[in-house]
Amino acid sequence: MKSADPVSSDYTQPGVPGMVRDWGADKQAFDLPWGKVMMWIFLLSDTFIFSIFLTGYMNVRLSATDPWPPASEVFALTIGGVYLPLVLIAIMTFILITSSGTMAMAVNFAYRGDRRRTVILMAITAVLGASFVGLQAFEWSKLIHEGVRPWGNPWGAAQFGSAFFMITGFHGLHVSAGVIYLAIIARKVGRGDYEKKGYAIVEITGLYWHFVDLVWVFIFAFFYLW
Repeated sequence: MKSADPVSSDYTQPGVPGMVRDWGADKQAFDLPWGKVMMWIFLLSDTFIFSIFLTGYMNVRLSATDPWPPASEVFALTIGGVYLPLVLIAIMTFILITSSGTMAMAVNFAYRGDRRRTVILMAITAVLGASFVGLQAFEWSKLIHEGVRPWGNPWGAAQFGSAFFMITGFHGLHVSAGVIYLAIIARKVGRGDYEKKGYAIVEITGLYWHFVDLVWVFIFAFFYLW
């Protein structure tokens, strides 16, 4: 005997009608934790902000009438009498890339239920992030001592200072917030707060940290290598 309502008995209806039926039904459309969805939305909004900053930087640099300071000279260090261009930036980049690896391993061990290694790796990630912020503070103090200000600098285009402090400062604020976030979550993992809830929070923390690292790659390419 055929059903009087063929649509109601067909949960695999293809095409647009099937999609409308699935989305209109009282069931979950995407199997994602709410916290992860909210983190993706936050990261999407942050992507727009960093994109605007970098686009503005490119526009300012291309329209500057005065010579743009060469990054290889501005960000160089002399160590033991040896002139090393961009050595500090290279170290900072290596630190962030390494921290992405330790964060990925922390997520892996979290889903395995290995709390001890998860906490250790998250702590290492936080220490690497704090080291990055410390080196960035050193970089800022060095340039300020050499006369760089948001309204000018001794090497050329006045817009260099404002672009540098705005972009690197906003990113440094994100790294600092990430270090605090990592420390809090690592402490809660160590106490066993997520034994019943699961360890999706570690992956959510990793999403934020990987985003911060990825943004630095673009800043490194646009600001220091261009």
